[in-house]
Amino acid sequence: MQHWHVYLKWNRNFFFECYRAFKEGRTDKDPSEFWYKGEMGFYDFYIIPLAKKLKKCGVFGVSSDEYLNYALQNRKEWEERGQEVVASMKQAVEEQTLGFQNEPAEG
Repeated sequence: MQHWHVYLKWNRNFFFECYRAFKEGRTDKDPSEFWYKGEMGFYDFYIIPLAKKLKKCGVFGVSSDEYLNYALQNRKEWEERGQEVVASMKQAVEEQTLGFQNEPAEG
């Protein structure tokens, strides 16, 4: 229910956190294997129904229309570009992780 670039920023941060947890052995599941499909479900079963309910009850006035439109647009954008986005996020976090591993230890 926000602009695409804002959604991507927070989605990327959460993906990085989950992927690092996987790489550090704190979880058994590689998020890159289910992230695309999981986000589709998140839109279809949580975000879009919530935005429709907010619009129906009118709690945010005219902003409710905006929220629903953002949700629908972002869902469409994710469907079209999400797999590419996940691959890009995975590559970025892998490169970042390698950078941390190659830093000299302090002490």
